[in-house]
Amino acid sequence: MRFTETKKNAIKNYLLEKIEQKEEGITKKVADNFNINQNTVHTYINELINEGIIKREKRDVYSLTGERKKYILSRKAGEIEEELYTFDKYVKPVVGEFSDNTYKIWEYAFGEMFNNVIDHSEAEKCVIIINKDAVKTSIWIADDGIGIFEHIKDFFKLKTIEDAVNELFKGKITTKKEYHSGEGIFFTSRIMDEFLIISSGKLFHVDKYDESILLDNPIKNEKGTALYMSLNNETRKNMKELFDRYSDVDGGFNRTSIALKNIYGSSPTSRSQAKRLCAGLEEFSEVELDFEGLDWMGQGFAHQLFIVFANNNPNVKLVIKGMSDDVKKMYNHVMNTK
Repeated sequence: MRFTETKKNAIKNYLLEKIEQKEEGITKKVADNFNINQNTVHTYINELINEGIIKREKRDVYSLTGERKKYILSRKAGEIEEELYTFDKYVKPVVGEFSDNTYKIWEYAFGEMFNNVIDHSEAEKCVIIINKDAVKTSIWIADDGIGIFEHIKDFFKLKTIEDAVNELFKGKITTKKEYHSGEGIFFTSRIMDEFLIISSGKLFHVDKYDESILLDNPIKNEKGTALYMSLNNETRKNMKELFDRYSDVDGGFNRTSIALKNIYGSSPTSRSQAKRLCAGLEEFSEVELDFEGLDWMGQGFAHQLFIVFANNNPNVKLVIKGMSDDVKKMYNHVMNTK
């Protein structure tokens, strides 16, 4: 049976995705998904092997091949100074062949994240590691500086490193307001497929991630900051849609979205937890609070958030989603005590 080029490419892309996801029984899954026989799947597997795109590890187990580049930059040598020059020199040769929207995402994300090393880290050394295979591209940016969470904690006089990590979920956080808007990490973490920051023994992430990523962490001690981001090479995401989602009609960054399960390991209970959450939210006109994954919330937390903060900031619209029945009961309870 002859397939069109479109179907051939669809089969190969599906096959590559399953290999990237390390799924078992790949041959049968591909055959079942496209209603083709397993011999046909093996034909495509052999083509990909001959093209150097994948390699056989053992029977029906394959892995993606790819390129890996590592660069060590020095501030003393003037190599930690200009993000656009650094992107053009090290990253553009890898992502320049991608579609315009994918290229622009990498240009924005790398520029914003490397600029943090330049302006905030006080680092003398920076390591950039770029990995690219047939499915995705990933970049590590690691430095030997003061550490992002420690820096935020000291600047805002927070009590714990955990408080500093949680501030990043809100957006608009910066220690140099005269030079930065505080949007970079917020938007980059939401446009990437995977995004991690490791510092001071703590981890910031917005969505699920493959824990094997951590094995490749360029900094093995707790000094400095390591940032990882990855994106599918054929992503359909684009920066305009992301900015529009969190902007008003004038283009201002006035909306934010916070998944509370990323902040609270267990159900939030106290008024002080709500106060810490609300700090800085008055700068937004709309705040989406996602309660998915939380089983319950305390009366003090709910009252501080939905009554005290809401009354003191009538121009901030609180949008709630993902509440379980028990969380919704507490919400209704405090709303009925107005």
